[in-house]
Amino acid sequence: MVRGLGEGRREGRLCKECLHEVLQGEGGCLVLPLKVIQQLIKESDLFKQVYIGKLDNKKEKSLGIYHRKSSGTPIKALGGLEHTSYSISPISLLIHWNKSFVETEEVAIKLFHFLQSKDKAFQIGDTVVRYLSLAVPEPQDVGTDDSGVYEFVIWIDVIYERK
Repeated sequence: MVRGLGEGRREGRLCKECLHEVLQGEGGCLVLPLKVIQQLIKESDLFKQVYIGKLDNKKEKSLGIYHRKSSGTPIKALGGLEHTSYSISPISLLIHWNKSFVETEEVAIKLFHFLQSKDKAFQIGDTVVRYLSLAVPEPQDVGTDDSGVYEFVIWIDVIYERK
C-alpha cells in the first residue's frame, strides 16, 4: 500500500526505551530518550543531581536535561526509515549551580570540556552515539534564577544510531 505525505500510520506498539509509539513496519524509536544523556552526564561526576525535563525544586549544584526545539524535517533515507541508520536529537543542558558566578562558570566549562572530549563513537547502555556535536562555542551565561543562583546553558546535538 502506498502511503501519502504526512500519514505516518502508527502500529500501536511502544518503544521499550521511552514509550514513544513506533511507526508501522519500522525498526526503532525516532526519539532519543533523555535518560541516555542523563547516564552520560553522570559519568562526568560533576553533578549531585541530574534531572530530566524539570529541575526538582531547583536544588543547587544540579543539571537539567531537556529536548531542544528544532525546525526542519526529520532525517529519513531514500527508501524509508528502515534504511535510515541514524537520527539527531537536539538537547539543552541547564547548569544550575550556586550564587557564585565564578564557581558556576567553572563547572560549566568543565562540563563543556567533558562533552568536547567525546569526539569518537561511544555506547551508553544499548544506544550507540556516533558523534556529540556542541551547538554553542562555549557555555552560555543565562543569568540567575529568582533565588540568585547562576545558570549556564550548553546545547548539544546527539547523533545516534537508530535501533
